[in-house]
Amino acid sequence: MSGRAIFTRPARLVAIAPYLWMALFFLVPFLFVLKISLSQTAIAQPPYTPVFNLVQGGDAIREAFGALSFDNFRLLLSDNLYVLSYLRSLTVAAISTAILLLIGYPIAYGMARLSPRWQAVAMMLVIVPFWTSFLIRIYAWINILQHDGLLNQVLLALHIVSTPVVWLSTDGAMYLGIVYSYLPFMILPLYATLSKLDPALLEAASDLGASPRQAFWQVTFPLSLPGVGAGALLCFIPIVGEFVIPDLLAGSDSLMIGQTLWLEFFTNKDWPVASAVAVVLLLLLVVPLVLYDRLQRRQLERT
Repeated sequence: MSGRAIFTRPARLVAIAPYLWMALFFLVPFLFVLKISLSQTAIAQPPYTPVFNLVQGGDAIREAFGALSFDNFRLLLSDNLYVLSYLRSLTVAAISTAILLLIGYPIAYGMARLSPRWQAVAMMLVIVPFWTSFLIRIYAWINILQHDGLLNQVLLALHIVSTPVVWLSTDGAMYLGIVYSYLPFMILPLYATLSKLDPALLEAASDLGASPRQAFWQVTFPLSLPGVGAGALLCFIPIVGEFVIPDLLAGSDSLMIGQTLWLEFFTNKDWPVASAVAVVLLLLLVVPLVLYDRLQRRQLERT
């Protein structure tokens, strides 16, 4: 066996491994969810019909396939509860991502301009919150924002307010919790991109008469767009399906799609509708991924 063959076979196996992983842990579960979304609710175990039974032979399987329908997807389009849940989730995710970008970009930009020694310290400060449980951090915000919490106590002690302010169970508290929780996901890809920029480019822009502001908008920001896109996707996609933060910090006036999904699965026991909600949510989240991939390809073609 030649040396090339020895090294080629492991390389091929390594290249195939990610596809096998995605097929086993994403495609197969998705097909199960898709099948359930095309089923009907039943008071049984499992709580949906039809159920494929390979033992009964091909005729039973064909009959089960014939019983599948798109009624659950039609329900999602006809019921305002689901439509408004999707719209609210997308709106909250878009606003939160914009706030995260406005806060995270200056932090990442400042980190990239530090000396290597202080960059490590700044990186540690960004990562440290991950060492604490996510739920503990959210419950800490509940204690801070509640009626007799730390925030109201400080405001009353400083005579800024005369009566306690309602912070908890509001959209403001929800946005605060989301921005606090997802800020590292915005900072890290931005920092990784900004730290790789060649300082000579800014020096060249300065030599050509560009002011620091012009150099930033014409050189630094365009070159950091891959980090902006990566950070936006890392934040936007999980925020759309966020359940814990809206459930604990926001009010119950309008639900996000994660809360609606929870209600359908565990309260209504309607697995087919819940699966349809999940399938549509996945398809919606594929759109920004495809757009980001196309933008990346166009940028590579230009360079």
